[in-house]
Amino acid sequence: MHINKFVIPEIIFGKNALDQAGEACLRLGAKKVLIVSDKGVANAGWLDHVIEICRNSGLPFATFTDITPNPKDTEVIKGCSVFVENECDAIIGVGGGSALDVVKAIAILAANGGKISDYEGIDKIEKPLPPMVMIMTTAGSGSEVSQFSIIVDTERKRKMTIVSKTLVPDIAIIDPYTLVTKDSALTATTGMDVLTHAIEAYVSIAATPLTDVQAKNALALVSNYLRPSVASKTNMEAKEAMAMASLQAGLAFSNAILGAAHAISHAIGGRFLLPHGEINAILLPHIMDFNFIAVPKRFTEIAEMMGIDTRGLTQRDAGNAAIHFVKQLSIDIGIPERLNEVQFSEEDIDLISRTALEDACMITNPRDMDLEQVKTILRNVL
Repeated sequence: MHINKFVIPEIIFGKNALDQAGEACLRLGAKKVLIVSDKGVANAGWLDHVIEICRNSGLPFATFTDITPNPKDTEVIKGCSVFVENECDAIIGVGGGSALDVVKAIAILAANGGKISDYEGIDKIEKPLPPMVMIMTTAGSGSEVSQFSIIVDTERKRKMTIVSKTLVPDIAIIDPYTLVTKDSALTATTGMDVLTHAIEAYVSIAATPLTDVQAKNALALVSNYLRPSVASKTNMEAKEAMAMASLQAGLAFSNAILGAAHAISHAIGGRFLLPHGEINAILLPHIMDFNFIAVPKRFTEIAEMMGIDTRGLTQRDAGNAAIHFVKQLSIDIGIPERLNEVQFSEEDIDLISRTALEDACMITNPRDMDLEQVKTILRNVL
């Protein structure tokens, strides 16, 4: 029997879970917290809600909201300065993947010093991080439970993938009600990120029985509930299902890691600062087709989890059905089908391909991929 590791934070899930934020920090011994969020979350009212919870808990705090989508190293430096200047000893993240990834990066610099680029790659962090409490407000990134932080290096114009078990937050709070303030476009792109997490974790060379069960559940939930979640802000059944899907896909990929879709998406997103989930959705069917020969049985199982009747189908036919399902789902929720619809052009292919091959997520892709194969995939999605 192989030895399997499965790293997970304490998880608080359900309606009004947000109200546990102050008590969660106090249990971790916090004396003063930095609350990290972004302006979109603040405008939706969730930052004020968390501030009020901290006040009611008697917990001193400072705030930092100078964060953009596809967060940058310069924003991390600013946030770390706020943390240090206010003598904080713990951090609360409130938001989607951008805010939560910045929380982790701030924690790295606060405890270890240096530049955030010093920690790019796997297991470069040496000193323990301050306690982190993550509050997820988008069903997408899974950052509230993962060992990843993705930050843009503004000089090199590329996303840095930082991977370390020390980045797994202490406590993750998932309140599905926070999803009602998301618009349909953000619901769509973050939902496709969840689907990509689940599929890539399920076919990863690092997948285990512990990650498989999480990936399978996430796949089934996204397949059934992403469309209705995009269609209605107030469909709480769909919101709860997508919150659970995001959580379970996050647990799966945090431990099984990801694959070529994320490696290429990181390369594109670092240069063009496009919505991460949108790029994943465009790439995913092509990566699935490329990876099929490595794990054909797994793609038959993916089709079954999507609700496809695979009786009488060959493995290739079942895999094709799963690929078609992903394409149709993207069309239904308004995701572009090709990269030329989102600024990408032929002249970008060489640089993006080379950058993608250096990404840590490429290591666990089930099929080996060389430079020419990455270029071929990018040409196919133009």
